[in-house]
Amino acid sequence: MEFLTNEKLTIVGAGGMIGSNMVQSALMLGLTPNICLYDIFEPGVHGVADEMAHCAFPGANITWTVDPKEAFTDAKYIISSGGAPRKEGMTREDLLKGNCQIAAQFGDFIKQYCPDVKHVVVIFNPADVTALTALIHSGLKPNQLTSLAALDSTRLQQQLAKEFNVQQDKVTGAHTYGGHGEQMAVFASQVKVDGRALADLPLSAERWAEIKHNTIQGGSNIIKLRGRSSFQSPAYQAVKMIEAAMGGAEFTLPAGCYVNCDECGYKNVMMAMPTKITKDGVSFTKPVGTADEMAALNSSYEHLQKMRDEIISLGIIPAVADWKTMNPNL
Repeated sequence: MEFLTNEKLTIVGAGGMIGSNMVQSALMLGLTPNICLYDIFEPGVHGVADEMAHCAFPGANITWTVDPKEAFTDAKYIISSGGAPRKEGMTREDLLKGNCQIAAQFGDFIKQYCPDVKHVVVIFNPADVTALTALIHSGLKPNQLTSLAALDSTRLQQQLAKEFNVQQDKVTGAHTYGGHGEQMAVFASQVKVDGRALADLPLSAERWAEIKHNTIQGGSNIIKLRGRSSFQSPAYQAVKMIEAAMGGAEFTLPAGCYVNCDECGYKNVMMAMPTKITKDGVSFTKPVGTADEMAALNSSYEHLQKMRDEIISLGIIPAVADWKTMNPNL
């Protein structure tokens, strides 16, 4: 089998449902033969490694460990789902303190064992602030670390495809920006359905409000339907993000990235923006939308600032003015 690269990919939280799906997706897409599975739960990660061996992927070199030094040393790409999952009735924000503490340790491991890592994707919730925490602690450049935000956009795409009875990939420009949570900003002004602008299609204000609600509650609905949080979709999208960073097809769905942009008016947060991920890392452009869309984005940004300030108050990250002491790239 021909692989995109031979460099080491470490999957953190590989013993869980998201992690195990990421391992399988990475091998099925032929990203790299050299994948290290890391988890603190030995039976889980051991079992996943055995199952991958039973898949018998040609050329695969799968290792597993509960030792962070072994897992992170020489890693060139990392995806982490290594936080507590969301359960029914919980918001992403309910996971804030515990998962940000995990993210701080994760960033410390990167700085200690693999400071020359090329790209890192953080997908455990609340992803905007866990990723920010990891970035500050890791010492990486902002373009080297992204967080998963694409599911909000693919959920919007799905809702619109169902509404107009078209194949999902016929819906383009269906994007959400800002926070990955119930404060997300849903943009419609760039949407086209089978080549036609959404504004030219029959869609009442009431029905659009329902579609936005269903998009925002998409993750909660998966929990109600399946009894646990999403795992297949975040796994696949995260692997596609790291594939792009390895030099594969560009990833053009919105990703969470570090934003400190005077022109945009958003500073010192991780948030979903119009982004692309390539071998050079992540880059973003200024969002364009209607007055209402930009107002929603500004509101989402204010929410992200509040979460950031909360983890500062908890001592998990330093005050903004002191970030450069921990990460000179910020």
